[in-house]
Amino acid sequence: MCGIIGYAGSHETVPVLLDGLRRLEYRGYDSAGVAVAGDDEIRILRAAGKLANLEERAYGCPLRGTLGIGHTRWATHGAPTEANAHPQTDSGGRVAVVHNGILENYATLRHELLSAGTALASDTDTELIAQLLGSREGPLLERVLGVLPRLEGQYAVVALSQDDPGTLVAFRNGPPLVIGLGADENLVASDVTALVQRTRRVIFLENGDVARISRDGVTIVAGDGQVVQRPVEELDWDPGRAEKSGYRHFMLKEICEQPDALRNTVVAYLDAERQGVNLDGLGFDPRRIAAVRKVQLVACGTSWHACLVGKFLIEQLAQLPVDVDYASEYRYRSPLVGGETLVVGVSQSGETADTLAAMELARDAGAPLGTICNVRGSSAWRLAEARLLTQAGPEVGVASTKAFTTQLVALLLVALALRRTRGLATEGDRDLVTALQRLPLAVEQALAAPDEVFRRGVELVSEHEDSLFLGRGILYPIALEGALKLKEISYLHAEGYPAGEMKHGPIALVQEGFPVVALATQTATRDKLLGNLMEVRSRGASLIAVSEPDAAEVARLVDLVLPVPPVQHLLQPVVAVVPLQLLAYHVAVELGLDVDQPRNLAKSVTVE
Repeated sequence: MCGIIGYAGSHETVPVLLDGLRRLEYRGYDSAGVAVAGDDEIRILRAAGKLANLEERAYGCPLRGTLGIGHTRWATHGAPTEANAHPQTDSGGRVAVVHNGILENYATLRHELLSAGTALASDTDTELIAQLLGSREGPLLERVLGVLPRLEGQYAVVALSQDDPGTLVAFRNGPPLVIGLGADENLVASDVTALVQRTRRVIFLENGDVARISRDGVTIVAGDGQVVQRPVEELDWDPGRAEKSGYRHFMLKEICEQPDALRNTVVAYLDAERQGVNLDGLGFDPRRIAAVRKVQLVACGTSWHACLVGKFLIEQLAQLPVDVDYASEYRYRSPLVGGETLVVGVSQSGETADTLAAMELARDAGAPLGTICNVRGSSAWRLAEARLLTQAGPEVGVASTKAFTTQLVALLLVALALRRTRGLATEGDRDLVTALQRLPLAVEQALAAPDEVFRRGVELVSEHEDSLFLGRGILYPIALEGALKLKEISYLHAEGYPAGEMKHGPIALVQEGFPVVALATQTATRDKLLGNLMEVRSRGASLIAVSEPDAAEVARLVDLVLPVPPVQHLLQPVVAVVPLQLLAYHVAVELGLDVDQPRNLAKSVTVE
């Protein structure tokens, strides 16, 4: 949520800031702005709406300088107006601040400043930080250290001061900040995607860190002013992977990148003979894992759906009971967790606030703690003992696609590793590993479905405000994910249900032409699913099925088949979700909507 970029170097800062903000657009925002330290004053440009509005102003009123900060804002305190856009300044215009997060003592600080006669120009909590910094004397780093005890809540802040030339100061408690180390320049951002075009050497700030950043170097101190050392990470992301590369939308590009993302994730964790899974060196202590009697998976949104699939995989392969929790609820329900419970936080960004809080609770309770995430060095990565990195590369589209399917593969790898540790592995496991290596080819085949198939799907779905997605067993979570994708980017209401539950309420919605999308691949329960579809067909529903193209009994019953190749049943979720991603994409395009940046949504939700 929101995007931060700061630059201290030898180049003109505005082009760097705008490029960084452009790469952060996927996070979701409703206004944008930049501040540049000039010779005599801090100059600011802000605009409500899309980044293009800010770029137009920047070209019409060029700002010169080599030190600056930029921001894309997702509104919390105050409406999405130019006045509430960041950067915010103090009354004298000597300090400028950009900020992600929420100050919980906002009302107290605002009342205090107003009572002292401070004129506030916005409704934001961010301005309060600028006003507090502007009321102090001395170098900016000392001002920040003095103000920190006054701030309650979650925040990531980058500030500059006209009284401290050449210096940015960044500090965080909760939302992420990462420093990029360049040649004759240094940067800071809320996400590595804003940095990879200029450097791959980064430092992830820890909670409580305060960093002084200049063209010549970076110094990091703790809240007491003592210097601390943080490791320098080398990113393995190709900057070109964050570009559209000729695709109309990032989402379509990322859907089509899934075979490579899956291939990279599988290969990274196979043994030398490629006949088994090797998670050695990732922090999975065999002795602690051998003592595990239960697994808890915690996540939000699409990652939660991946965990539901993971429950099937781990329970079947490792024969361990699995709970799947919304991370936002986990820490408020007094979960039963301890040394015999393996807790795994699953997050695309590794910065999801609710997931991090759930992981911290589990760690404090003494549970072995793991994470599956897509960003090396992220907060979840640093928090966990055991880490499994999905090899999806940067995912820009807000609606997750390749991050989701690589999470499914990662959960299967964890299930196989637990199975081996518990002494349950058999010769038959090699067949599953072989099938896993062939999975990228199966996804390529699913992607090759003719365009006219999806044009027909768009006709059946786009003219209705509601639809049902049905699945059974391990494919029920894919029904949930398919419905979520349609909601996220087309704004059409859709619900996912276990097919057997459909007649316990949702069937009341069915009328002539009502769209029902079913996961009807070859499973032990397909006949039962077809019976459920007959029930809605008799009530006039339009039926779309994800199925193997040679399944005549499915084709006879439904209006449209979205074809997928046959795969081993534990791998079906990965293949079956692909046509649902494409269906949602084509519906949203047909409706003329912003596929990559759907309204009200943010890529990385870094506040509770």
